Formats: sequence, C-alpha cells, structure tokens
Amino acid sequence: MHYREIRTKQNEEIRERYDLCMERIGEIPDEAPDTPEGRYFGKMAAVLMQTAEILSQWEADTLSRRDLAVCREWNEKLYGDLNGAAYDSCYANPDFAAKELSKDLAGILCFLASELYGLIPLAFEGRMESITILAELYLEIYGVFTDAQETREKVSAETLQEIVRAHFHDYSEVLSEEEIRSKVDPALDFFTGIVREADLSDPAYLYQYGAYIGENEEKIAAFLQTFSEEEISSMARTWTEGFRIGFEVTAKDLSIKQYVSVEYPIGFERMVREAFQQFEAMGLTPVVSREAVSSFQGLGKPGRGCYGTSLNRQYGFDHRNDQTWYLDRAFTERRLEAMTEAFRKYRTEAKLMAGPAVMESFGEADFDPQIKETASKFTEKQNALNVRFRNEAGRITNEFIPGEERSFTIIAYPLPSIGPQFPEIFKETVAVNTLDYALYQSMQQKLIDVLDTGVKVRVKGKDKNRTDLTVALQTLKDPAKETLFENCVADVNIPVGEVFTTPQLRGTNGLLHVTRVYLNGFPFEDLAITFTDGEVTDYTCGNFTKEADNRSYVYENILARHETLPMGEFAIGTNTTAYRMAREFSIEAKLPILIAEKTGPHFAVGDTCYSHEEDLVTYNPNGKAIIARDNEVSILRKTDLEKAYRNCHTDITIPYDELAEITVIRADGSEETLIRDGRFVVPGTEALNEPLERRG
Repeated sequence: MHYREIRTKQNEEIRERYDLCMERIGEIPDEAPDTPEGRYFGKMAAVLMQTAEILSQWEADTLSRRDLAVCREWNEKLYGDLNGAAYDSCYANPDFAAKELSKDLAGILCFLASELYGLIPLAFEGRMESITILAELYLEIYGVFTDAQETREKVSAETLQEIVRAHFHDYSEVLSEEEIRSKVDPALDFFTGIVREADLSDPAYLYQYGAYIGENEEKIAAFLQTFSEEEISSMARTWTEGFRIGFEVTAKDLSIKQYVSVEYPIGFERMVREAFQQFEAMGLTPVVSREAVSSFQGLGKPGRGCYGTSLNRQYGFDHRNDQTWYLDRAFTERRLEAMTEAFRKYRTEAKLMAGPAVMESFGEADFDPQIKETASKFTEKQNALNVRFRNEAGRITNEFIPGEERSFTIIAYPLPSIGPQFPEIFKETVAVNTLDYALYQSMQQKLIDVLDTGVKVRVKGKDKNRTDLTVALQTLKDPAKETLFENCVADVNIPVGEVFTTPQLRGTNGLLHVTRVYLNGFPFEDLAITFTDGEVTDYTCGNFTKEADNRSYVYENILARHETLPMGEFAIGTNTTAYRMAREFSIEAKLPILIAEKTGPHFAVGDTCYSHEEDLVTYNPNGKAIIARDNEVSILRKTDLEKAYRNCHTDITIPYDELAEITVIRADGSEETLIRDGRFVVPGTEALNEPLERRG
C-alpha cells in the first residue's frame, strides 16, 4: 500500500468529523462579532477554509497538474500573512497579537494561529486527521468565546490553557505515531514520490511539497538543470559513498539494513533523484519526512527532513517556545509513552533504518533575531522537562535504532541567496567536497603523531580573540597500538578534514572566545564560554544590549537549555581550502558548522562524537585503535544511563586568523607547537598553508 492509498483509508475513517468541522468553520467569518477576538476567529477560519480547499485538490489529485502561475498565486495566498511586511499585521506575530487582542489572551491565541498556519503543508499531503483534530481545538476555543458572549462572562487564559493541555495530552499518541512512522516507514512515500516522478524541468513541481517556495528553490532547481548527467552523478556519488564508507570504516554491517533517511533542501531534486538510485543500488530504500511545522515537532529549529528556505526566520524564532502552553510533567510522560508505543508498532522498520544522509544548505540572508517580550517563554520547570524529554527520547530512539548499527553522512551546498557570485561559490564548494582525502590523511597523521605525545593542549587566540584554553588529554597505555585522535577525512562528515578526540574533563580549563560565528542557524557575536574541569561554568555573547538576553540566547541555542554541558570534543580542522574559499567570497559567517568546523580548531559542547557507540572500537588507517571515546560524563552510561548523555553536540570553531597558537604539552614539561599565528608548523604539513597564502 502506497501513500495515497494509506491517506485515503485514514481519511475515510475521519470524514464525518472533518465535514462537520469545516461546515461549522465556514459559518464563522460571517457570524463572528466585530470585536478584536471576533476578527481573530474570522481570520483564522478563513485560513482553515483555504487549507480545506488544498485538501480538496489533493483528494481530486489535481495539485500535481497545476501550472506555474497558479502555483505561485496559491503560494502567496497561503503564506503571504507570514512573509515580509505582512507579518507585522499577522495574528501569528506575538507583538501584533498583543496589540490587537486582550492582553491576557493574546499569547495563547497567537500560539493557536501559528498551529493553524502549520496545517497548510499537511493539506498537500492529504492529512485530514491532522487538520481535523486541530480544527476541533479551534472550534472548542471559539465555543468558549461564544458561550462567554452569551453569558457576558470574561474568558480566562487559564480556561483556554487547560483546553490546550488536554488536547495535546489526549492526542500525544496520534501525533507521536505520525512523527515516528514518517521517519522510518518507506510506505509514506509522498516526498520520495515527488523526487522520483515529477517533471524536474518544470519548476511547478516544487509547489507539490506544500512548503513555502521562494526564489532560492526556483533558482537552485533551474541551476541544477544546467549540469550534465555526469556532474550530477558525481555530486550524488560523493554524498552516497560518504554514507557507505561510514559503515565500512566503523566495521558496521550495512547489509542488514534496508532503509536510509534522506534529508535535503527543496530545489535539489535532480541530485537527490540520482542519490536515490545510488542508495537503491546499495539495497537501501530512501525514507523522507517533512521539517517541523508545529510546536509538537519543534517549530523554529533549523531545517531537518525535507525543508525549504524559511519564509520568515523571525516567525520561527518567535514560536520556538510554544510548547510552554501545554508542556507539563503529565504531557512529558505521556509523550514518552506514546513515542515508545509508536516505535514498538514500527519496530521492524526502525530496526532496518541505516541512519540519515543529510544535505545541508547555506547562504540564506543574514538574520539577527529580535527577542520579543510578547513571545512564549518556558518556565524553569519546563526547561527541565524539555531536557528530560530530549534525554529520554534519545535513549528510546537508540533502543529501536541502535547506535552501534547505524551511521550517517552530511554534505552541504550554497543557496542562490548567498550572493551574485553563487555559481562560482557552488563550483568551489563542489571542489572542496571532493578534495584528495589521501593527502589530508597523511598530513593529519603527522599532527596526531605529535598530539599523542602530550598530556595537554594549549589553545590561545590573538588580536581580538581572547581564547586561553587548556585541554586535558586522556592517557595512552600502549602508544604503539593506541591513539587519542581520530584521523577524519571525507566519509560521514564531508568535506575533509579534521583530527578529533574526546578530552579528559578534569584539567580542561579556560576561556573559549569567538568574535563571530554561526551556530544551529543563529549568529553569535563575541561568544564567550568558560570551562572549569571540562564543564561550562559561564557564558555570554554580544548580540543584545541586555545581558540577560545574551545569556538566554546562548542557553537556548548552544546549551540546549541544560544548566551546563561538558566539552565533548576537541578537534583541529585542516581544510584550509575551505577557509580560503570563505575568505575570498566573504562568506565566513554563512558557512554551516559542517564546513566551518574544518577551518580551524573547534570545541564541541555536549555529547562526545562516539555517543552511544563508545564500546565499538574503531581504528585509524595506520591500524591504531582510537581509545579516547568516553569522558567522565559519558562513562556514567554504565551506572546511570540518564546522566550519561545530553543529546546535543554543537561545534564552535576558532578561525585560523584569530589563532595565536596550538601547543602540545608533554608530561615532562616539554612543548611542541602545531599551529603558530594561524599557520601549521609540524614538518610534513606545510601543504596545508598553501591555500592560506594564496590571494584571490
């Protein structure tokens, strides 16, 4: 049974409820009173009716037959409220809602508006059940207002919040099953069907996804049409081979897997179609899910799954904490139960999942988020619950998709919005993604040979960079057979190259500072993190005038709401070619972490690179076993699993031009410098400096 058959059957079961909802909602624009809340409900009813119209087109199977002009017209009609200046007068904008609606009700009604806009893409998938259950929530809240109007009583925010809490608690099972199934079941082939069957020469195909389609999507699709079949195949091969080699170098058995989770930006279908064929030649069927469109999934997070360029990143930022309206202990426990039940239902599919093959994009227009006092905020208790859910969700996922059996790969390409030199930047990125790994492997081993002699590494910044950090290394028992650092070229993390280790926390102390960096989709100015015995003990940045806002920004987007995080990784990136590319085109701030981490030393806060795979011994090309896999936090998995993992890992890179030195300190007090004034000085690594010396 394929996607349309599955959805049609589901829709038949809920048809009566859906029809009753839409009949009632269709009456609201005409009957709603001319009051602030009445105008709100009238507008949101109109949004729901547009969503219903798209669902009708899905049922008639006409969405894939619309011409480009009609597609663009509907794209603007559906998403215009959230885009550009129109967002200033949209009920999903917390500032506008606070201005137009009753003060104590504005927040929760703004939240509801965002949830209703999130139904638009689901209509393109024919997801009648998802639309129905949220439409029923809308009608229940509208009913509270109409009842209050008749009795002349005041509607309380507490009443509305209890309705919302009950809704998400009651539907946790339905929402969780949909979320888990979409990530592991190839029968839900809505997205893979577009990639395989659409006429990629006609940009109208982009609008079949139901996501917002802008200039980036149309331009990248047209740009890829100019490539030869050989070029497309080669780019796809770099990606798919990275995935295959990831299994090979970690001695994992790919033959026991049947599915691969493919994540990609809309517009890259020509390359993705070729990748599908290459994965299928390996015996892997692609599975694709949609990026988050609701608070339940984590609206506001950087794109995962099949995703498009954000139509309004401030909108996502405004609603990043919307779970505050229903997040409590009962919901958290119920959601974890529902997640476990969903995995059990699809345990066969989950067991066969090989892992994600991710294509990232970079080059979106600069975004400086505005912190709004009117936006939703988590309480301290909710922050703790959020962390608990992430930790437990990671454990549950690992139970059904075992870490020791899965791998991944990540590659990245620029978007047209990166600027007028986009074609040249794209060409250079392809070159960076296909650098000679053997050359890097040899030079990186020379760095490791020096690093393995040390007990500590000192890293110091220069000029405006205030970094002064000492990283404690673990102890080698048999240097002839063991190593501390992994010699990483281009397999799971494309492009080459880096050497990395899991530091010893005790003795890792000092300040990590970067003048400007882009992390997890957000820019950071003057980011400063203090480590004491390997744990974060202080942090700030310079993005906002209020120090409280700076700390909150780091807390949410780097610490992932943990009170502290350990240093999970210390690495030295060696891809000086990528660094030169960034400088030549002035795109340093736009590089994704994937590439940026290869352009200097970097430090990850959160879990180690070997999270959930600590007991799986791997070897460098020279045959030495990599033994620095655990630290003092991850080793707790043997006694208290809940304390061992944080389920986050964020790399923070110091660029070469902000680097004074990286020096190895040995047990006898002797020292050897690896990098001085941004240049590699270990004999045999001189070639790494050549791109740094080139100009233009």
